[in-house]
Amino acid sequence: MSARVGVVALDAGGQLVSAVPRPVVGLQRLGEYQGSGSRERKYLIRRADGQVVQLSRLLYLVTEAIDGVRDTVTISHRVSGRFGREISADNVEYLVEHKLQPLGLTVPPGQQDDEQSVTAPRSDLLLVLKGHRVIFPERQVARIAGALAWLHRPPVVALVLAALAALDLWLFAFHGAMQPVLQVVEQPVLMLAVFVLIVASLVFHEFGHASACRYGGARPGSIGCGLYLIWPSMYTDVTDVYRINRTGRIRTDLGGVYFNTVFVLGLAGAYFVTGQPFFLAAVYLVHFEILEQLMPALRLDGYYILGDLAGIPDLFGKIKPILQSMLPGRETPAEAADLKRSARIIVTIWVLTMVPLIVAELGYVLWNLPRLIETGLRALSEQAVGTWSAFTDGQIAAGLVGVIGLVMLLCPLAGAVYLCARLAGRVVRATLRATENNIRVRLAICAGVLAACGALGAAWLSGMTPEPLPSQAPIVPLLEPGVVAPRTSAPATSAPPDDFVPPAPQLTQAPPMSPTPTPEASPSTTASASDSPSATGEEAAPSPLKASPSPSRTRRPSSAPASPSPSSGTPSPTASTSPSDSGFPTPTMSFPGPLST
Repeated sequence: MSARVGVVALDAGGQLVSAVPRPVVGLQRLGEYQGSGSRERKYLIRRADGQVVQLSRLLYLVTEAIDGVRDTVTISHRVSGRFGREISADNVEYLVEHKLQPLGLTVPPGQQDDEQSVTAPRSDLLLVLKGHRVIFPERQVARIAGALAWLHRPPVVALVLAALAALDLWLFAFHGAMQPVLQVVEQPVLMLAVFVLIVASLVFHEFGHASACRYGGARPGSIGCGLYLIWPSMYTDVTDVYRINRTGRIRTDLGGVYFNTVFVLGLAGAYFVTGQPFFLAAVYLVHFEILEQLMPALRLDGYYILGDLAGIPDLFGKIKPILQSMLPGRETPAEAADLKRSARIIVTIWVLTMVPLIVAELGYVLWNLPRLIETGLRALSEQAVGTWSAFTDGQIAAGLVGVIGLVMLLCPLAGAVYLCARLAGRVVRATLRATENNIRVRLAICAGVLAACGALGAAWLSGMTPEPLPSQAPIVPLLEPGVVAPRTSAPATSAPPDDFVPPAPQLTQAPPMSPTPTPEASPSTTASASDSPSATGEEAAPSPLKASPSPSRTRRPSSAPASPSPSSGTPSPTASTSPSDSGFPTPTMSFPGPLST
């Protein structure tokens, strides 16, 4: 790798004439953001690290003119002709130094231009994919996506949707969806087969995003996996869809759940050929995956669908300005005032729906925290004992099911700790920034927090909050045909009494993960800049000249076998038991939610 330092232009006497700004390595100009919900036209540039920066037209023209050879005088002449207004060399130098360089689009003078040496702002979003690893490289994804692109032709889509409607009518209205599920719960081998099919549906889901991206004229990136709030997730990098129209972006958003429907039809065909009930059980669970992905609460497919309908890359970044615009006597923030009327209506409805749900979910978790922790830890302990017992007794299939159950219990507990720590840190930092010069307000806030914590702690200790769920009667995991053992709620080590008749097992969907990240942020996010300076804020709405994170099109974390509630993203442990009418605890089984983005 070769590296160059800053370049300047000198006259014959060796005097500095004008600077020659240089772009960072690997910039990709995506062009105008079509279908934008903003009144002002927006333009997008993608950095080599995957971050997408949203710029005003003037900044985009300046960035286009910077090639490492032209000086600021030449750039000013070139930009003035295209912009339609006089832009001086001093203006160009100001924009380069104060707008483009802070966004990581140009190399500071005297600094090497390799991407490691250029410091650029990166978003630190809470609901973002972390630690992503590539499973299918870009070339392989492009080849497979090209072979599957024909499935997005309108006649084929209409045929698939009609077939799905007929299948659902038969399954839910005539055949019955729960019967094959209950048959599978009784046999660990079939449960493992269903789990493998669910994982396969998640991989196929990601190729739905990639093939739709390819069909719309954009270039899909790699497919990989990562951690989304501690839950294993899959994603597809489809950031290139930002340069195509709104219809193409929405088709890409829907490509994952559409391929889920294609996968469901394949499972139904396998059932009609073989008669094996686990295929119908997988059909039933994939329906939950589809519903989960369509929820717009977190950065899953539904979030990006709503964002593309409104023409806003980052809906979360609009929460603060929309709420501020509703306060009486307050001036409407620029981020909200810049929105078109239709976009502002969509975002306002989303904010008024999501914020109460998030607050209510957070309150529920805090009120029930002792119950959730004690129940989750006890279920985890019993599950570990039962899993070990299954392996020592030679029941490999039951033991593997127990391992999956352990993961499904560990993920919500670990996710809860991680999310609470992140939220607490952000709240403390935001409070310190907001009260930097006001000690009285800080003391008042501290007093209020201590009073609230004291009241909540008193409620926990006095027994006002709900008691932990009762422990389940010990049941040996599937020692004989016809004996049903719980797979997520801990199998115990001894058989039940002879006079005990276990109630019918219940199938519960694991709490949906809270992203196909579609990965976006994730590997990529959107920052915004305009012609006037502004402060940078965490998860702030894109505004002129301000780097503001927005969902990356590394599409979108498809959640793993355990996930937070879709309404808020706050995870809650999966209960291991549930009381039945007979007075005995009913064994429950939690199947994995989506593993993809």
